This record gives sequence, C-alpha cells and structure tokens, in this order.
Amino acid sequence: MIFFKNIDEKKPFARIEDLYKEALIAKQRNIEAICISSYSKKNGVNSRFVNLKIVDDDKFFFFTNYESEKAYEFNENNQISAVLYWNQTNTQIRMKSHIIKTSNEFNQNYFMKRTKEKNALAISSKQSKKIDSFQSVKKNFFDVMQSDDLTICPEYWGGYCFSPFYIEFWTGDKYRLNRREVFELCEGKWKKYFLQP
Repeated sequence: MIFFKNIDEKKPFARIEDLYKEALIAKQRNIEAICISSYSKKNGVNSRFVNLKIVDDDKFFFFTNYESEKAYEFNENNQISAVLYWNQTNTQIRMKSHIIKTSNEFNQNYFMKRTKEKNALAISSKQSKKIDSFQSVKKNFFDVMQSDDLTICPEYWGGYCFSPFYIEFWTGDKYRLNRREVFELCEGKWKKYFLQP
C-alpha cells in the first residue's frame, strides 16, 4: 500500500493518486512496486523494484540499506528515473527526478512503526553483498529476531526521497493508440503536452 497525504489537486500528483485508487479497486497486485533506475561509472545503468511507501505532496519515499549498490549509485549520480506499472488498469507512470536521503529523525520515526520481522531483516541483511549460501541469510535473520529491541533504526538503513520534474501518464488502448500525457516542471510551473504513441 502507498500512503498519500497533502496532495495538491492542481498538480499532477493528484492524478497519480486517482490512478492508484483505480488500480486498488481493480485489485492490482504489488501495487507499491516501483522500478528505480540509476547510473554509476562502475555499474552503468541499473534498475530494480522497490516498495514506494509514501507520497507527501510532491515527494515520493522508499526505504533501503544505505550500504547497498543502489545507494552507492545514488551517491555518485543523484538523477534517477522511476516507473509505476499497473497492469490491471493498463497504466504506466514514468518519472524523472533527483534523489536525496531522508533525515535520521525521519528514518527512526518510520522504523519504529514497522513490524519486528521487517526490522530484523533490515538489521541482519548486508544488502547486495556476496554470500556463500542462503542459509547464512536465514541464520542472521533468526539470530537478530532474538534481539530485545528491534525498534532502533541502524545508521545504515533509511529512506530516500525524490520530487519528479517530469511525469508521463501512459494509458494503453486497443490498436496501440496509447495515450501519452506529459507534465514537465519548467521554471516552477508545470507544462503539459502529449506524445505520439
């Protein structure tokens, strides 16, 4: 699930919330999955799905390990692209943005509200690091599950936030007459135009 708040009806983010509600009614599976693409000289272009958790006004939030491969890439080049795709409604939302870390206070407040299982995994996993076997992942997880306090957010875990400056709403249609409506932020104002299918 994605939590929306402080959405301005005059901005394209209200459209994203409306499309989300339509996909929710259509029983879209993995509705919070968003593909984030990044770039670094070492890895080139890289993409992965993460869980979009919050949309607050124009800010999009997800959480991860700050020592992961994607975090390294964000540090080197903070421009990303992001894509939501909801097949139940044949809707795609493409975005471009710059990305920043959230504050320690924000991370701690969010971490305290999560389940102990999610927190145990965040604490136990050295995300993207090589391992000898999956058994060691499970052992680390169950060892950490025995900890007394799983509400303290580790320094290597937290959120990322991005505010799109480019949003394309793609709606699939028969004969591939797909509707492509773009909103682009230019000098503080949203410019709207359409693209050929």
